[in-house]
Amino acid sequence: MNAESETARDTEGHADGRGDGHGVRPPAEVAVVVIGYDDAAHVTDAVRSALAQGPAVREVVAVDDCSRDGSVGLLERLSASEPRLKVIRRRANSGGCGTPRNTGLDAVTSPYVMFLDSDDVLPPGAVDALLAAAEGAHAEVASGLCVRRELPSGREVPWQPRLYALHAVVPRPAQRTRLVHDTLCVNKLYRTAFLRAHGIRFPEGRFPYEDVVFTARLLAAAPRIALIPDRVYVWHVRRSEARLSISLDRSGVENWRARTEACRQAYEVLLGAGQKELARTARAKFLDHDLRMYVRELGLRDVVYRRAWWELTRAHLAEYDADDWARNPAAPGRLIGRVVLASPEPCDLPRLRELAARPARLYPPYARAADGTPVWSDAIPQVLLEPLRARPVRALPLAVDAELRPGARGTRLRLRLHELYGRVAQAGPETVDVEWRHRDDGDVVVRGPSLPLAPCAGVPGADETAGSAGPGGSADPAGRGDSAGRRGSAGRGNSAGPVGHGRSAGSDGTWSAEAAVDLLALAAPGVGTWDLRLRIRFRDGASRDVTAHALTGAGLLRRRAVPSARHGVVLVQPYTTHSGALALRVAPGVRGVLSVVRARLRRLLH
Repeated sequence: MNAESETARDTEGHADGRGDGHGVRPPAEVAVVVIGYDDAAHVTDAVRSALAQGPAVREVVAVDDCSRDGSVGLLERLSASEPRLKVIRRRANSGGCGTPRNTGLDAVTSPYVMFLDSDDVLPPGAVDALLAAAEGAHAEVASGLCVRRELPSGREVPWQPRLYALHAVVPRPAQRTRLVHDTLCVNKLYRTAFLRAHGIRFPEGRFPYEDVVFTARLLAAAPRIALIPDRVYVWHVRRSEARLSISLDRSGVENWRARTEACRQAYEVLLGAGQKELARTARAKFLDHDLRMYVRELGLRDVVYRRAWWELTRAHLAEYDADDWARNPAAPGRLIGRVVLASPEPCDLPRLRELAARPARLYPPYARAADGTPVWSDAIPQVLLEPLRARPVRALPLAVDAELRPGARGTRLRLRLHELYGRVAQAGPETVDVEWRHRDDGDVVVRGPSLPLAPCAGVPGADETAGSAGPGGSADPAGRGDSAGRRGSAGRGNSAGPVGHGRSAGSDGTWSAEAAVDLLALAAPGVGTWDLRLRIRFRDGASRDVTAHALTGAGLLRRRAVPSARHGVVLVQPYTTHSGALALRVAPGVRGVLSVVRARLRRLLH
């Protein structure tokens, strides 16, 4: 404990029973460090979830970072009836999460420790599962599945599910480089002596992405790690809160500066420890995850932010070397990074947004160099797209346009698949499966028919589809718009012509499909949002899952009241997501319509 800056009330009393498999309490081995600041609404729920883990938890160390909302009083009242709870109040606010976590770590007396934020909870059985894994594998670290729970909807999204699909023991982190992608510190149980022996601590003070650096320091020490598929942490995401969490508040460019600094430090820590492969993976993760996430949001920011963001990103990426770019050169994050490095000023933002989507969409125009090599645009010919020719069709960034027209006589969905340097025609697109997935409950799906993809003839080419406003369908948000993309060779992407089976697609190289949308099925769950998902199937049996770019224009993306025999009326609102994809809001009946009106009034008033 840092005596110079903290005061503590220690009311712990430890049970010393040892488990012998005959009903005796298991050994109390684990400390849970809970940190909070001005979070009186949630902190006791977090602490109670830790205490409810059972006798394996020897102590819960609650570190209050000098709150002003009465959090400490709540914790002290709880500690009066719970001898395992120790409350520490820092005398000055640190501005971040790292310092209070270090304070808690210093106060821990248990063989194992884990961390919990005041607005999250541990699900039942989390500590037992992690402790059993750590001791069974003689591991210094045990790690399990974290789920992000969106509130108030309750929608849950697993974090890094590939890493936690099965039980596994990793003798050294270099043997499973994907560990770098899980930068959370809270879904893990650590052997306390291991952290102290290696001096593994969090960055102090206001350092928004302290867990990125902490995780790098942990992996650099090469611990033996046990992985389990059990849910061990529930991360609450409250986007409607008046004060967003540090990591969720990405509105200012300082957040991006902090993230790039944390990623830079993580790389240096791993490289300095001789973990070259993990360091490379950390840089690849930045391109594939961090960069793409922020690019999808650039259209929401003003010109000053975008210019500052672009400058910071160029400076960060300038540190990458040839080996960093050579790995998986057709990956969307690497293509985005190359475009940013190639242009001194923000450019092609709508097109970059599409490429940053998941799955990625490379929107027209498809330019070529003088020798026919695919390039990003005539303005940025140094960014080569040649690696796309070797990428399997199931991983291509295919672009599909979608327009949805609600009407009293039926709601129609029209799709158009674009050629991509001859690769689509070569693969032979045959059908597209249509699926609407409920935003708040991904298990609720409305499946449409499997539609034949018909080659188009006599329609505008891919270059015209991009339109004067770019794929975003609006004026350029960067000052230069996607002018660099429009200066690309208009139609030149199709100059070689489709080949093989796709020759019948014509000179424009597009395929189309159309179907009715079952509004009755979409309205059945009540007010909700639906995301469009497509699966393109090719003649050799391969398929590609994609989302569709939402077309804008006259009569599109407008809210409409559609008559319904069952509901009286269904309010339908097609819209474009931050990444440019088509989604649909549905509100059935008078109650549904009124809920939409009330929500809109709340936004206007606040």
